Amino acid sequence: MRRALVFALDRSLLLLLGAAIALLWANASLDSYQRFAHAAHFAVNDVAMVFFFALATKEIVEATLPGGALASRKAAAVPLLAAAAGMIVPAGIYWGGAVLSGHPELTRGWAIPCATDIAFSYLVARMIFPAHHPAIPFLLLLAVADDALGLLVLAVFYPPGAVAPLWCVLFMVPALAIAWRLKRRRVDSFWPYTVLAGSCSWIALYMGGLHPALALVPIVPFIPHQGNYHELFDDPVQGADTLSRFAHWWRVPVQGILFFFGLANAGVPLAGVGPATWLVASALVIGKPAGILLMTVAAVRAGLTRPAGLGYADVMVLGVAAGIGFTVALFFASAAFPIGPALDAAKMGALLSFLAAPLAVLAGKIAGSRNRGRAPARS
Repeated sequence: MRRALVFALDRSLLLLLGAAIALLWANASLDSYQRFAHAAHFAVNDVAMVFFFALATKEIVEATLPGGALASRKAAAVPLLAAAAGMIVPAGIYWGGAVLSGHPELTRGWAIPCATDIAFSYLVARMIFPAHHPAIPFLLLLAVADDALGLLVLAVFYPPGAVAPLWCVLFMVPALAIAWRLKRRRVDSFWPYTVLAGSCSWIALYMGGLHPALALVPIVPFIPHQGNYHELFDDPVQGADTLSRFAHWWRVPVQGILFFFGLANAGVPLAGVGPATWLVASALVIGKPAGILLMTVAAVRAGLTRPAGLGYADVMVLGVAAGIGFTVALFFASAAFPIGPALDAAKMGALLSFLAAPLAVLAGKIAGSRNRGRAPARS
C-alpha cells in the first residue's frame, strides 16, 4: 500500500483521479456536480492552490542558484527563448483560429494553451529519454520558465475583478516587509513566512482584484535557502534548508489539493465540446512543439548553442511532451471564462491535451530518442 501511494503521489495520479471522478459525476448528474463545484471553487482555486503555485515558485527560485538551469545565462538562453516561443505560437494559433472561425468572443482564452504541466511533461520525458539525456533538463527549464511567465500572464491579463492597486499596495508592502524582516532575523521555520507574510499577501491580492492563489509567489524567494541547486522533483531531505523543508512538508498535501482541484474543475459534460475545445487542444498539441523547435533552430543559427547530445529531433519530441497543459491550462480556463459553455469547451480542450503524451512517446520511438543522445553521467 505504501509503495502504491508513493507511486501515485510521484506521478500526480490523484489529480487524474479527481479529474476522472469529476468527468463521470458531471455526465451522470450535472446539476449536483455544478452545485459542488460552485461551493468548492473559492476554497480550492483561491485558497488551497496557493501552495501548488508556491511549490512551482520554489522550483523557479532554486533554478537560479549555482548549478541550476537558470544560473548561467548562456546555458539557459536557448530553452528560455524556446519557452517564450512555446507560449507565443500556441497563443497565436488559438487567437487566429478564434477570429477566423467566427468566434471572436473566445479570444479572451488566448493564454490557456500557453501552459505546460511541469509534472506530467517531465514524467513523459522520463519515459522517452534515457537517464542523463540533455532533453530532460532542457524540458524542465523550459517548463519552469513557462510557469514563471504563466504566473505573470495570470496576474496581469486575468484579474478576477476590478483591479484596486491601492488595496494591493496597502497590504502587499507589509507582507514583503514581514518576509524581509523574518529573513533578516534568520527565522528558520517556514510557518511565519507562510502564515504572517502569506496571509497579508493573500489579502493584498484578493482586495486588489488579483488572483489570491499567487499569494506566496512574492514570499517564497524570502524563505531561507541554501546557495546550491536541488534537483527538480527530488524529495527534499528533512532537516535541510527552510525552503526545502517547506517543499517537503507541503509535497503530499499539495497532491491532495490537486485531487480536489481536478474534482472541482475538470467536470465537463461531453456534450460541452465546442469550438474552444479544438482551439485549445490544437494550439497545445501543434503550437507548443512548433514554437519550441522553430525558436531552438533560430537561436542556434543566431550563435547560441544547444546542449551536447540534443538533436533537433529530440527537441521536437520534448516539444510534443510540453504540449500537456492540463493543470495550469484548467486554471487559466477558469480565469479566462465565466461558468458556461465556453468554459466547459475550453476545459475539455485542456483535458484533451493529454493526447500529447502518447504522441510524444510515438515521436520518441520514431526519432530513436531512447537509444541515443545520452549525456555523460554525473559523478
